[in-house]
Amino acid sequence: MSNATPTNPSATAASDRPAQRLRWRNARFDRHELAGSLGDLGTFLPLLVGMSATNGLDFAAALFFAGLFNIVTGLSFSIPMAVQPMKAIAAVALTEGLTVPQILAAGATVSLVILLLGLTGLIDWLNRMVPLSVVRGLQLALGITLLSKGMQMVVATDRWLAVDSYITGIVAAVVVLRLFFSRRVPAALVLFAAGLVLTVCVHPEVLRELGISLTLPRWAPPQWSDFVSAFPKAALPQIPLTTLNSVIAVCALSADLFPDRPAQPRRVAVSVGLMNLIACWFGGMPMCHGAGGLAGQYRFGARTNGSILFLGAIKLLLAVVFGASLMKLCQAFPQSLLGVLLAFAGMELAMVFRDQTRRSDAFTMLLTTAACVGLNNIAIGFLLGWSLAWCLKLGLFRVEE
Repeated sequence: MSNATPTNPSATAASDRPAQRLRWRNARFDRHELAGSLGDLGTFLPLLVGMSATNGLDFAAALFFAGLFNIVTGLSFSIPMAVQPMKAIAAVALTEGLTVPQILAAGATVSLVILLLGLTGLIDWLNRMVPLSVVRGLQLALGITLLSKGMQMVVATDRWLAVDSYITGIVAAVVVLRLFFSRRVPAALVLFAAGLVLTVCVHPEVLRELGISLTLPRWAPPQWSDFVSAFPKAALPQIPLTTLNSVIAVCALSADLFPDRPAQPRRVAVSVGLMNLIACWFGGMPMCHGAGGLAGQYRFGARTNGSILFLGAIKLLLAVVFGASLMKLCQAFPQSLLGVLLAFAGMELAMVFRDQTRRSDAFTMLLTTAACVGLNNIAIGFLLGWSLAWCLKLGLFRVEE
């Protein structure tokens, strides 16, 4: 039931040391890596802007740490490992109006749990105990969720003829389909450039509101009461999502996309754990890795850590130079274009289900997916799928193949 990860962490670490020293040298910085770096903006921008506008999150600090973690991730992994917001925390924050300290406390709590799983090696045991069919069900559910969210972003424009409208989304989808297999013209780069042009043309005031000034994160620690209040509302639902999607599922996907250099669960868990235990004291948005982000960046051209290093450098530069004044530009960016990027990222993630050819595996995968999507609860979906998989393995149920 292993998800194709090595079972000897010490041997893996020893053999990986030469590759780690050469990792930055193998990074590419061509137009495809540039385009691939934009593949996760459909998730990143809406959640960052939403929490900044609704909850008062420090936009500049969040962008700064997102860029910093991109660079650290790019130096730690040779694949385009995404750095994205913790979605469950973001969803609770936006719907229930969490305060900024509560958001930061929730992110730190989740990271502490994931870090302990990584340092103790329990994450490797958990990775071996989760059947691949259940992981595929989680990936399919997340892919469908991203695809649906992308379509909802297009439909939310609620008009046919406008810069941000149904027509814009349809044209963008046609462009992506037309360039889907192109290695010469990256679709994400085309859409992002078009979105910037449209934003500036329709909202020229965003350029006037850009202000150049040195902006650095400030010390803003949450209090103990914030940890207590945030745990049941935001941290608790995020823990299984981060464990399964940001560690187990992303490692399984990396083995599919990059069989010669897959990410290892323990290293990914430690990476996720350290992120927010540092950033939460300075106003950084709760971040993690994710299968959807990796799928999106791969879909739009990223093949090395060069895309992540490039994206991190740009985020850091924008955060330090322009700071919070960038928020107006992000708010004005056409949601229909971001929705199309997000939808195709979801399709890329969902398509990994194709290797589940045995009837019992497909049944387990579909049950997991249906429970995650239908109940809107990844933890319950996982438990149902995992229970069925082990019942089948132990012979409690029989399925004709």
